[in-house]
Amino acid sequence: MNEVKYAVVCVDDDPYILQMLGFQLGKLVDQTFTLVEYFTDPSIALENIDELLKEKIEVIFVIVDYQMPKMTGAQLIRAIKEKFPELKCVMLSGQANRISVDELFSENLLESFIAKPWNESELFDAIRPLISSVKN
Repeated sequence: MNEVKYAVVCVDDDPYILQMLGFQLGKLVDQTFTLVEYFTDPSIALENIDELLKEKIEVIFVIVDYQMPKMTGAQLIRAIKEKFPELKCVMLSGQANRISVDELFSENLLESFIAKPWNESELFDAIRPLISSVKN
């Protein structure tokens, strides 16, 4: 039996976007060893990241929407980086505040930004380097 070693976390308040991400990530992420988690609530996602790491499951990266209820993607990324500075974050959004995104980049808190609607090759180009940095 194969043991899950890695995880990818996707956070978006739109379940359809999460479904599309799941379909596309399934083409690139080896789900034999990698768990792909989906959350519509940023607070629950943050708790889950904490649990995964406590279970010794390495979170390869987090994909975060910008515009969400309760917390923006920028706030979520800052909360993630405060607790887990090495964790890689990608923002996927159609309504992101350009100033907030630029600040995240200038503070080295964001690996890449993908505008909605995106195409699969854009997503793959952004996350392929993050996946290839993982050692199986």
